[in-house]
Amino acid sequence: MAGGRRRRQRKRRRGRQPGAEASTLPLPSEPTALGNREVAIGERPFKKTCHKSGSTSSSLSGPHVWPDLLDCLLHQIISIFSSFQDLLAFSGTCRSWRAALSSFPSAYTFTFPPLHLKPDIPNTRSSYNNFKYNLLSDCKWKLGDPSKRNLSRHCSAPRNTPNRMRYVGCSYGYLIFSYHENCLLVNVYTGSKVELPKLQSARNKQIYYGILTAPLNSPNSHLLLCSGSSIIYWHVGTNSWSEHPFGGERILQIVLLKGEMFVMDFLHRLHTIRFTPQLSMQEVPVVWGKEMVLGLHFKPWLVVCGDMLLMLDLSVGIDQLHGYSGTFQVFRLDFSVRTAMWVKMQKLENHALFVSLDRRNPTFSCMSPERWGGKSNCIYVANPAEDSDEPWTTVELGKPVPTTTHCVAHRQIPRVTEPNGHCSQLESLWVLPSLIYGVDKIVFGFSRCVVF
Repeated sequence: MAGGRRRRQRKRRRGRQPGAEASTLPLPSEPTALGNREVAIGERPFKKTCHKSGSTSSSLSGPHVWPDLLDCLLHQIISIFSSFQDLLAFSGTCRSWRAALSSFPSAYTFTFPPLHLKPDIPNTRSSYNNFKYNLLSDCKWKLGDPSKRNLSRHCSAPRNTPNRMRYVGCSYGYLIFSYHENCLLVNVYTGSKVELPKLQSARNKQIYYGILTAPLNSPNSHLLLCSGSSIIYWHVGTNSWSEHPFGGERILQIVLLKGEMFVMDFLHRLHTIRFTPQLSMQEVPVVWGKEMVLGLHFKPWLVVCGDMLLMLDLSVGIDQLHGYSGTFQVFRLDFSVRTAMWVKMQKLENHALFVSLDRRNPTFSCMSPERWGGKSNCIYVANPAEDSDEPWTTVELGKPVPTTTHCVAHRQIPRVTEPNGHCSQLESLWVLPSLIYGVDKIVFGFSRCVVF
């Protein structure tokens, strides 16, 4: 009998497939580094074709991690994320996955919403040349995730900074501040700072807008600062600033689409900015439709939505029954005709737009917002910081946007916008942290909100 048992055991061992144990994948119901998400993976282990670290072994580094997946497959996984938390888990998995994230084609293809930044700034402010300056050492803010409302992260500016700094913009996950010869970038997610070369005091006079043209780790990244008389710019990594005289209309907003920088001024004219062979700004001829001049006009927003350049407009008219009322309208810039034309869109289809009061702040679009609990064909407006009950207001495109006192009490689009498009201090805004653009090497987790 003992001999029979040994023969049966040898037969079972011969029937096993070599390497089957190493290539076993978790069941869909098993939690992985990305949560309970199904990912279709082939049965064979993938051969390492990139991100080699001196080893040619195709063995797995852990029970639920595949560091040898091709970038094209990892990019497909990234494209189905439904929350920023998915991206945090992905980035923290291993070095090769972080590298795949940094090579992801575009942040605008993410299907999760941006984070909401709510500032917590004391009322103690100083005024200099009619500009509002904050004590940056007291500057704090909270980051909230629309896809996971019970999670938040509290951040603050570094302590060892100049006492007074003026907020001039936010770009690629960095808040931009300036004061006299000092210019500072503060990471919205970590609170760390990036010090820049000193400015000449005369150059820093009346700077009202700042924007990065690309992530900090990009070789072509520039920081642009706009004043009333010039555009001052710094090529990231160099030790000096350059200046280009600018006598045009005040700049309202700058966005980037397919490597092109589009500028809207306060007269709603569209321009492009180029750096080669030298910095220059050229107006883009655009045809406006008659339907774009209805009601009392606030300053519009430019929003990049996939491969489209959109203009979001709040048209406000007088309603005899309800006082002032408004309606959001969206126009797409049609480049297919000889002279570019703004064309009105009736619906955003399966997209949602994210804007804030200050036009210097970044704007975002999100595809298929239902994945994270949002709504398509809607505009998410970041509410002013003092309106703490609801951090943002959701408005469906084409629906009335009342602004009467009665509606403010019910938290319907309170103080939708400043008519001039720029705020005097840091206000609530939408932001994607810099790690999304491949700048940060490590990520930090969120914590659950505690209400006291």
